[in-house]
Amino acid sequence: MGEPPKIKKLEEAVINRIAAGEVIQRPVNAIKEMIENSIDAKSTNIQVTVKQGGLKYIQIQDNGSGIRREDFEIVCERFTTSKLREFEDLSTIATYGFRGEALASISHIAHLTIQSKTGNEKCAYRAAFVDGKLQESPKAVAGVQGTQIVVEDLFYNMNVRRAAMKNGAEEYQRIIDVVGKYAVHNSSIGFGLKKFNENNDIRTPPNSNAIDNIRTIYGNLIARELINFNVENDELKFKAHGYMTNVNYSTKKFTFLLFINNRLVDCTGLKKCIDQVYTTYLPKHMHPFVYLSLELDPRTIDVNVHPTKHEVHFLSEDQIIESLTSAIETKLLGSNNSRVFFVQTKLPGAVSDTKETGQIRTYDKDLVRTDAAEQKLDKFFVPSDLNRSENYETAFKRDNEHFLEKATDFENALNRSICLRSSLTKIQNECKLTSVLQLRHEIESQCHKTLRELFAQHVFVGCVNAKHSLVQHGTKLYLCDTTRIMEEVFYELVMYNFQNFGTINLSDPLPLKELARLALDLAETGWTEEDGNKDELAEKVQEILTEKGDMLKAYFSIDIDEFGYLKSLPLLLDNHLPEMGCLPMYILRLATEVDWEHEKKCFRQFARETGMYYAKMYESDAQSWKWVVEHVFYTAIKDFFLPPKTFTENAAVLQIADLPHLYKVFERC
Repeated sequence: MGEPPKIKKLEEAVINRIAAGEVIQRPVNAIKEMIENSIDAKSTNIQVTVKQGGLKYIQIQDNGSGIRREDFEIVCERFTTSKLREFEDLSTIATYGFRGEALASISHIAHLTIQSKTGNEKCAYRAAFVDGKLQESPKAVAGVQGTQIVVEDLFYNMNVRRAAMKNGAEEYQRIIDVVGKYAVHNSSIGFGLKKFNENNDIRTPPNSNAIDNIRTIYGNLIARELINFNVENDELKFKAHGYMTNVNYSTKKFTFLLFINNRLVDCTGLKKCIDQVYTTYLPKHMHPFVYLSLELDPRTIDVNVHPTKHEVHFLSEDQIIESLTSAIETKLLGSNNSRVFFVQTKLPGAVSDTKETGQIRTYDKDLVRTDAAEQKLDKFFVPSDLNRSENYETAFKRDNEHFLEKATDFENALNRSICLRSSLTKIQNECKLTSVLQLRHEIESQCHKTLRELFAQHVFVGCVNAKHSLVQHGTKLYLCDTTRIMEEVFYELVMYNFQNFGTINLSDPLPLKELARLALDLAETGWTEEDGNKDELAEKVQEILTEKGDMLKAYFSIDIDEFGYLKSLPLLLDNHLPEMGCLPMYILRLATEVDWEHEKKCFRQFARETGMYYAKMYESDAQSWKWVVEHVFYTAIKDFFLPPKTFTENAAVLQIADLPHLYKVFERC
């Protein structure tokens, strides 16, 4: 038998990499740790952006208290934290983080960049970290209060781990699951999650509530069947509250959101017991949705059990689980006063008397006859004049005859300016302008929750005309002012895609002076001789917009060259081109209606004018406008529109029919 191998100490770099692999097992672990740090920093808005399921790129932006400049040197070293001083502090820990391992672990297995600003500092500071060490002194940069963390090439130095995670889509679903759970539990905080260069998959406004966020993230089917429950036990020293679905809802997968002392954790025993309670009421192999927040005495819980902190141990676990499941079952029994059954259509000769069958009758007036999950085949067939591979000249001539007739001197130039779409910008620019962040906050704070549910869950019925459409929500039919709604949608798109627009390139640039001159010839401009010479006014418009060319290109993808020629417009929605016939009026209003001297007013007014221009839609003999309204406009409205409270006053949405009321009318006839 040979001599045993010699035992020797591992190098520190190897130890750190092994430890980092235990704490950060997947991209979702890194995101969870950073979200918890943002919550600990008292953030009210947390935005997450990922690429390739977080393996290629992760960015988390918050508006919390920030990191002091002098703390940058040790912020990524192991076991450095502001939340724990002695081991005994674990018994009363009230924050998510406490070990000081998260950022250190990330820096050992990825390229990490941190930018942060505190309330007392005049500017933000940015620094890069490798293996827990600061690479160079933090650089002063422009930025708003809060912290932005960028993680690139996760597991770049752990080939086996990275090779095992080839499926970015699967990792992204894990991220959606975790961010969604934190958004429900921390409803006072606004959360956002999106893929790189795409629209938000999760967007919840600040100061919301758990039910609204459940509706946004998990759907109205769950939200409308929720039961609120509260449990308190002085003997076992715990409190619990949350929401669970009643017996009318079931699904093949058990969705369980468990937070213990505000920490997202797993508890297999509690999950099995709750699921067992529901087996009496739900069909076989079907499960409920449960959100549970459990508060325990910090002295009875051990949070330092697992490297990823997804498990905790607490005293009297069996008794607490038994008490919780008993209370949940009691609540479930108390709510079991009505059931929804899906039964086979009655056969000839079947008993129809409700009393004899013992079933509760569902009346026709309460049935919804459309299914939001149904899709028409024409959704997948983009009209040829909107297809990227087709020439846009046909669509341009068709949709703008009313303008071309008035623009005889300029017709040839416009006909040559065929719109071609470019790809979205490759680099995602994070907006740090205070004015834009304030305007976004205004959008979120003015969101009308009931209308938000209506638009998110609506079923498109059809177009009345280019300006009005019919949608259904529940058993109610609504007439929607499409133009007014889309003006607001495009306004929000401008705000949330600031500095990150795609472009609509013009093959032949258009002179701003000629466009402004054409607009002044239109009756709707209201020009009079007292306003001055049209040519001089048009030249002034060109001067104003040319002077602002650098800003327009950097922020809004409007490219104006030094000679006053328009070369591109922003792409706000895929498969939608703005009406080129309205371009002259848009150019004129940008120069005359936008306050270019004050930043916040400028961005707000620019976005409003752009929204009004892009929302215009004219009817024509072809049917592509109907396709755009149904599959582009109302899809965008459903996916990410935050309707303002003013919509309850300006007739943007009008209820015109309600099925139960209609039945009452027919019963009288």
